[in-house]
Order: sequence, then C-alpha cells, then structure tokens
Amino acid sequence: MNNYDIFCSPGKKIAVLIDPDKPSDAEVLALAEEAERCHVDFLFVGGSLLTNNGLDNCIRLIKSKSKVPVVLFPGNTHQLSSLADSFLFLSLISGRNADMLIGTHVIAAPYLKLSGLEVLSTGYMLIESGRPTTVSYMSNSYPIPSDKNDIAMCTAMAGEMLGMKLIFMDAGSGAMNTVPDLMIRAVKESINVPLIVGGGLKTPEMAVEKLKAGADVVVIGNTLEKHPHLLQSFVEAVHGIE
Repeated sequence: MNNYDIFCSPGKKIAVLIDPDKPSDAEVLALAEEAERCHVDFLFVGGSLLTNNGLDNCIRLIKSKSKVPVVLFPGNTHQLSSLADSFLFLSLISGRNADMLIGTHVIAAPYLKLSGLEVLSTGYMLIESGRPTTVSYMSNSYPIPSDKNDIAMCTAMAGEMLGMKLIFMDAGSGAMNTVPDLMIRAVKESINVPLIVGGGLKTPEMAVEKLKAGADVVVIGNTLEKHPHLLQSFVEAVHGIE
C-alpha cells in the first residue's frame, strides 16, 4: 500500500510535523521512537526555512527508530530528499503568487521524477489565523479570511478539479486561531479527496473537534515540540473517533 492509499483509507489519522531546524538529534530520535510506539499515521518533515542543511540527517534519524511513513512537507520545492517516502507537491491555491502555484514546481519536477518519491499533488490553502505567520510571509500571499467559507469551498473544489489528490487547510505554524469548524465542514462537503487540517492544534480535544468537523488528517507540530509527552493522548483521541 502506498501512502496515498493510507490517506484514503477509512478512519481518522494524525500526522506529526518535525521541523529539521528545531529539535536536537536526541529529540528527533525520541520523537520517532514515540511515534512508532503510539502508532502515529504519518511523520511530516519540513519547515518554512531550513538553515542547518539537516534534512537528510533528520530523516535518517527518524528511520533508524520508526517505520512510520515519512512525508516531506516542504516550505519550498527545493526541500527534497530521496530518503523520504512521499512528497507533498504543494500548490498554494489560496494565493495568487505564480511561483507558489506553479513556478517553483517546474524547477523541482525533473528532480522529483528521478527521486523515486511518491509525489502527492496537494492543494494548499492558507487560512487567516489572527496574526501573520511564517508561511504567509515567506509565500508572499494573503490567507483566505476565516469567515469566508464560500471562498474556501470554491478554492478547494477548483483544486480537486485541477487534479489535486489532497487538500490541505493550514492556519500556519504558531497560529493564534485554528481553521474554523464551519469552514472545514463546508470544504469537506464540497470535495471527494482527503482533507488535511493543521495549525494551532494545542490539545487532543481541539484535534478531535477538527476531525469531527470533516478533516481526515490533523497535523500536530509546535505543541509537541514543547510538550512531547502529549503525543500518546493525541493519538488515542484521534484513533478513538468512530
């Protein structure tokens, strides 16, 4: 089974986001070991900026302790590593920055073709979270206003019609507010591909709320950097949804 089949399989899922710039090697090893023990569904690896050239090393460390699928969640399409299992080929469909829609993808495509990675075309939608985030600044784009459910719904539909296999709604790293439940529900009811939601999910209860609103996968990042002991509680809450 490839990773896209896992995304599409029944049941709610959890992805843990690891930024190669932030944790120490020991912290990466500990988190990978705990992810394996708790049966995390995916380990997303990437960040808006990579300053230490540690992407390959981070993935090697993860794979030394875990068999959880490693999915690259790149801040840009140059963040490539053939050591991963899959690559979220993100097109920023919520913005109007041509480079983020298709420009950098043209440069990355031949490398991805040779890499052997499973390439997952993903419609990436930034949602306003109450304050500017790193990803909104780096992408030079405006997020979708959090009260404009119709814009989010139509954007997601367009992404699916363009052939994207996944839709990812993200409030951004360190978001003040999460993606609203009503918006998640409106988007989910308008598409037939898996829906990923991330940004600002600080507790298992918040993750469950987004999944019950319609998300198929939730992404947990900053919270686990500060409170890694919460991982088991997150996994149990997500996998306990009927």
